[in-house]
Amino acid sequence: MSSADANREPRKDRAPKSRGAEAERRTVLVAGNPNSGKTTLFNLLTGARGKVGNYPGVTVDRRSASLHLLRHGVVDLVDLPGTYSLTARSAEEKVAADTILGSLDRAETSSTLPDAVVLVVDATSLRRGLYFATQILDTGTPLVLCLNMMDEAREAGITIDASALAKRLSCEVVPIVAKTGEGKTALLSALDRALDAKHDTSEPAPLEAPLADDVEAVERVVRELSAGRSHRELRTLATWALLSLGDDEIVGIPERLRAIVTDRRARAAEAGRDLDEAIVSHRYARIDALLEGSESRPTAVRKRLRDKFDAVLMHPVLGFVVFALVMAGVFEALFSWSEPAVSLIEGLVSSTKTWLTSAMPEGAFRDLCVDGVVAGVGNVLVFIPQIALLFVFITFLEDSGYLARVAFVIDRVMGGVGLNGRAFVPMLSGFACAIPAVMATRTIESRRDRLLTMMVIPLSSCSARLPVYVLITATVFSPGSKVFGVFSTGAVVLFSMYSLSIVAAIGAAYVLRRTALRGPKPALVLELPPYRMPQIRNILVSTWQRVRRFVVDAGTVILALTVVLWGLLSYPKDAAVESDYVHARDRAALIANADERADELSKIEREHAGARLRHSAGGRLGAAIEPALEPLGFDWRIGIGILGAFAAREVFVSTLGVVFNIGEVDEKAETLRQVLREATRPDGSKLFTPLVGVALMVFFVLACQCMSTIAVVRRESGSWKWPGLLFVYMTVLAYGGTLLVYQLGRALGWGAS
Repeated sequence: MSSADANREPRKDRAPKSRGAEAERRTVLVAGNPNSGKTTLFNLLTGARGKVGNYPGVTVDRRSASLHLLRHGVVDLVDLPGTYSLTARSAEEKVAADTILGSLDRAETSSTLPDAVVLVVDATSLRRGLYFATQILDTGTPLVLCLNMMDEAREAGITIDASALAKRLSCEVVPIVAKTGEGKTALLSALDRALDAKHDTSEPAPLEAPLADDVEAVERVVRELSAGRSHRELRTLATWALLSLGDDEIVGIPERLRAIVTDRRARAAEAGRDLDEAIVSHRYARIDALLEGSESRPTAVRKRLRDKFDAVLMHPVLGFVVFALVMAGVFEALFSWSEPAVSLIEGLVSSTKTWLTSAMPEGAFRDLCVDGVVAGVGNVLVFIPQIALLFVFITFLEDSGYLARVAFVIDRVMGGVGLNGRAFVPMLSGFACAIPAVMATRTIESRRDRLLTMMVIPLSSCSARLPVYVLITATVFSPGSKVFGVFSTGAVVLFSMYSLSIVAAIGAAYVLRRTALRGPKPALVLELPPYRMPQIRNILVSTWQRVRRFVVDAGTVILALTVVLWGLLSYPKDAAVESDYVHARDRAALIANADERADELSKIEREHAGARLRHSAGGRLGAAIEPALEPLGFDWRIGIGILGAFAAREVFVSTLGVVFNIGEVDEKAETLRQVLREATRPDGSKLFTPLVGVALMVFFVLACQCMSTIAVVRRESGSWKWPGLLFVYMTVLAYGGTLLVYQLGRALGWGAS
């Protein structure tokens, strides 16, 4: 069975279509518990390339793609965020519940319901997965139950009678292994049959008192709010409301419905009844009856290898030691393994500049191409090897199941500052990019905790900072130096910067939890995935997608900003300055000795380039902000780079390429690292000393230099208040932290080169 539109990117947040005429495309939802493999199945069926990972919370929004079925033709397959039930406790769970149940306050909402649901269940945790399955069945929606990870179930000695389970549930049940494609053909056939079935509108099974009284009271209000619903749908919505609306942060709920739920919960509490426990217990009693005779598990519980690994990796002390060693190894690889590829790309950039200089006629367009585009964008692309390696390691650690263990270890520290341990996953995603990391906070139930996590995620050192760290480290530290004779100096510096970002995030969370976002520390509830050997294809696809995004940014946003900066640093030209240097060249041309003449002309060219730069619009702007930067050890040229980096951090590298390529003219096509090493201040002292380099990296660790991050925080928080606070506190923190590092370093005598 083949899939259509295999190379199309999935469309996000597309609402399901109505179940009208047969000619209209059907909508099928892919739902499941977090980490059950539903996105892997979605990619298998549609050829899409949604991100998959071996930890909860990878999918935080809806995405859709086309699927071709034998009898029903092309249908829309929608991948939902992972959730354990229709009970909405967090933003991404509400996305899933709303898509399956429809809106509560709109008439004829049944026309927006899906035609079928494919529910992906971890076969090794069938009882837990059936909780969600029975909820969907109660809505009357045709269901295909996918028993995923059957290979792991077989290995664990678990047997499941899919036929018996299908009869008891009255739905299609298909054993599959999504990562290998096992069971795909049977699943497509089952989905064809499910789409032939009609929505079940029969009466739901009666509930026992007093639970029946609570549900029926809420059901009457739901019936008035949602006309055209079947009794099954009304019963499901009423039960959903009773379980979900205990959290006041669930927004978009009609006040009448919230009022009746509050009343019924209060009555139950007065009578000494736990309403949540009553509903959940009733459902699990039903599930246990379904599983009797359908599932068999080994009676002997063995001490598995997983338990032995967990004893070390989740140990309060050893867990931290292992994590530190793993990250130190990652940074050593980033700095050492990538050097040959970096040098190769640097050589290509230098050769391109030399070739363009000789091949193109002299003029402004050649200067733009050589000094702007190649010097700017080319020096950003140099860092692709490090970025690719970073993504490879992060994806490997995610897919192996190790990072979920780290979340439990880190929770002991994060809990002490009032940060939800579940926030570790979005914060870790922030080491790749803050934008999807901020979106991943939807997995956190409390709005206050979500906001707190959003406010500290930008302190995670994203991949856009990596080129800055690598460039500055390679400029101010000797490439061959070692620390303790084992780790290269560059790897230790990278480890220190990433560690500083974690410490800064924890410190910021501590302050925010006790000021703007006061509240208790929530308990960590996170599914612990099994250890798995990561798939090479998944690692390569994930790395390629992220690197491609970086390259696209370099070819679009960074290119545009680089051209603008080149213009600001090249114009306007001062006629008097141009005239003075024409005369200076004429005088130098009269020098009889050829070597002396060449040296003098080279000196004049450098001085001319520097004078042009100082008189340009960008140079004047840099001179204006230089007094504020001098206490940090920066000059106006670094200041121009910092200003450009507030749009996107990578622009800092391209800006330095433009600034120093224009201001430090030399016939030799040197790499940017070489040019920066030789850069001097007006008094002749070196500009980039180790102390200045460290101070500059500290600034980039702490500063909020990404307008896209500001925009996504605004969207996720629903207010400009929080991104405004984010920008202000991080900028003040960056300036203060950098000032402390530089001035303290000078006081200790570390300022010399």
